[in-house]
Amino acid sequence: MTKTLVIYLMAMPDAPELAEAAVEAGADIVEFGFPFSDPLADGPVIRRAGERALAAGMRTGRCLEVLAETRARVSVPLVVMTYASIFDAHGWERLETEVRDAGATSLIVVDLPADERPELRRVQLVAPTSTDERLKLAAAHTDGWLYLVTVTGTTGARTELAPTLAPLAERVRAVTDVQLYAGFGISTPEHARAAAELVDGIVVGSRAVEAAEAGNAELARFVGSLRGALDALAVA
Repeated sequence: MTKTLVIYLMAMPDAPELAEAAVEAGADIVEFGFPFSDPLADGPVIRRAGERALAAGMRTGRCLEVLAETRARVSVPLVVMTYASIFDAHGWERLETEVRDAGATSLIVVDLPADERPELRRVQLVAPTSTDERLKLAAAHTDGWLYLVTVTGTTGARTELAPTLAPLAERVRAVTDVQLYAGFGISTPEHARAAAELVDGIVVGSRAVEAAEAGNAELARFVGSLRGALDALAVA
C-alpha cells in the first residue's frame, strides 16, 4: 500500500513554485501554513518562518492570493494550517469560504478542540495525551484523515522518532478506520519509513521548511528522499 507524504510549506511569495517542486518530487499533499504572531504549537524553525512571512507582508489576504496561485500550479490536496485567532480576526465563515474558494481542500486549526465549531469541517489532531473519548470524538469529526501528533510539545526536527507514536497509533486504530498520518518530529527518510510502518502517511514540517529556504532544488531533493523511503516500504 502506498504511503501518503504531506509536506508543510509556509505561505510566502515563493510558495507556489516550492509547492510545484515538492509535488513533482513526490509530495501527495501540501500543508500550507498561514503565519500567526503567537504560534504555540510551532517549534523554532516554523516560528522563524512565520516571523519572516509576517515581515514580508503575508497577512491573511495575501496568503489567500498565494494559496490561489499555488492551486493554479498543483492538483494535489492543499490543507491550510493556522490558528483560531486568524479566524477570529477575519471571521469564521468568511475565512472558511475564502480559503476554499482559493483552492484549499481542507483546514487544520491547531488550537481548536474537536468539540468546538463542529460546523467547520477540518482535519483533527490527536496526541499521546488524548483520552480515548477525545480520540473517538476527533475521529468522528475529522475531514478525511486524522493527524497524529507524535510528541507532547512543539514541532521541530528530532534525532529519533518518538516512541509514543506506536502506542498512540494502536489506540487510535482501536476506535476508527480513518486514515492516520503522523507528524511532529519526522525529519529524515529513516524517520519516515519507521513512522509509515505504523500509520498511513507522514507529515514533514520543520525539515521541509529548512529545505525550502535553500531553494526549489534542495526541497525537491529532500522530498524525493522521503518519497523513496516510503516507496521502498510499500514494496518491501
